[in-house]
Amino acid sequence: MATSVGHGALTFARRSGETAAQRLDWRRRLSGRILLSDLAAITIAVFGAQLFWFDGFAGFGETVVIRPDSTLSPMSYSYTAMSVVLVVAWMWALALCDARTARIIGSGTLEYRRVADASIRVFGAVAIIAFVLRVDVARGYLLISLPLGLALLLASRVAWRQWLRRQRRQGRFTARIVLVGSERSVADLARELQRAPEAGYTVVGACVPGGRGAGFIPGTSIPVLGTVDDVERAMAATAADTVGVTGTDDLPAAKVKRISWGLESGQQHLVLAPGIVDVAGPRIHAVPVAGLPLIHVEVPRLTTGQRFVKRATDILGSLLGLIVLSPLLIALALMVRASGPGPVLFRQERVGLHGRSFQMFKFRTMVDGAEERLDVLGALERDAGNEVLFKLRHDPRVTPLGRFMRRHSLDELPQLANVLIGQMSLVGPRPPLRSEVAHYSDDVHRRFLMRPGITGIWQVSGRSQLSWEDSVRLDLSYVENYSLIGDIAILLRTAKAVLRPGDTAF
Repeated sequence: MATSVGHGALTFARRSGETAAQRLDWRRRLSGRILLSDLAAITIAVFGAQLFWFDGFAGFGETVVIRPDSTLSPMSYSYTAMSVVLVVAWMWALALCDARTARIIGSGTLEYRRVADASIRVFGAVAIIAFVLRVDVARGYLLISLPLGLALLLASRVAWRQWLRRQRRQGRFTARIVLVGSERSVADLARELQRAPEAGYTVVGACVPGGRGAGFIPGTSIPVLGTVDDVERAMAATAADTVGVTGTDDLPAAKVKRISWGLESGQQHLVLAPGIVDVAGPRIHAVPVAGLPLIHVEVPRLTTGQRFVKRATDILGSLLGLIVLSPLLIALALMVRASGPGPVLFRQERVGLHGRSFQMFKFRTMVDGAEERLDVLGALERDAGNEVLFKLRHDPRVTPLGRFMRRHSLDELPQLANVLIGQMSLVGPRPPLRSEVAHYSDDVHRRFLMRPGITGIWQVSGRSQLSWEDSVRLDLSYVENYSLIGDIAILLRTAKAVLRPGDTAF
């Protein structure tokens, strides 16, 4: 049994030339940048609202009157002082909600929810104080400050998140993590972390029960640093700042507790990876029972309210899209008609909600009779798609106009009509062909629990470059963890993908 970390890990640590304290500095720098960004957003919103509501710089001379009691003389304070107090209170509320910790920054909906929660609490407190103390504050000033400030805060956080994701794909601003658990669970979690570099974890080694002092986890390049008793030495040798427990089958609860006790408070972190994947936060609830943190996972289902909101969003979004884009739709229809023989619209049978078939609409992008040539092309070596989805990057059946429309996803626009009549949704799993469904395993049929979408998490996460397993995993994850905020995020990512066109998987 090994009692020290492996030679390969020590070599790696020396080559990195960094101590744990130096590695941790990125967290402080990032939090400091977010603090300055939040301060700028809140200051612009609050003082901008003051300038707007009181007609320019004259507003700095306006006063807010406080009448705490009818028997006392009213007191007056400048709105400028109130704006300063509001800025300070808002920044303080964000700090109290831990909205600027490195653990939260870049996490997505959790981060945005904390920012929104802190902002609403501040203005709730202001409203209560104004009512109790009878403060005659201009309502318009507050009604402009809150939505403007919240919008600026969220916009800046979204921008920072995109910047951080780009940095992490290049290996910067990441936590160095030592995985602890069985070799199989370590390998599985390492693959998931490698699949999502934007999560911000770089695996630098592993400690496994009965581990050896040299070698690697089978099938990976992760060095084995020793046994579970060598965690502290392994972290010191690799300048790691995080321990990830991948499984507790061979790891008693007391050992996990001792590992947590050995970590440096505020500088080193412990994460536990339960044996479940693709389950989002809203379905997970940690409930302490007799000192045990039991994780409750809700059965995936759409509530009546969620179904109503999603369908209402689909109707309003598709109707608005058809109206606004009607000139473009007419122009594209005329161009398709002039491009050669064949119908303007291409109709294809797809499988939708509960496995029912429907006719999906697209602008025709191929020559007339392209479907009849599919068997011949099927013998060719595909250079896109995957083992289930047939796709040729340079399909000879595609017309020049069709190639342009596909590049910008313009051929998908007629599907707004499918959304309006209830066959599709703006966001959802990809609508498969009946021939593709024949290859589905039983689990994959869960995709049909929701209407298929014009776009979805699969399309914006890799398009045709994804394997079939990854495509299925993303679609099933969407079905089981639906949220309106998630739909909005996918639509925004779709708009970005359309503006930066490439090979499409729609």
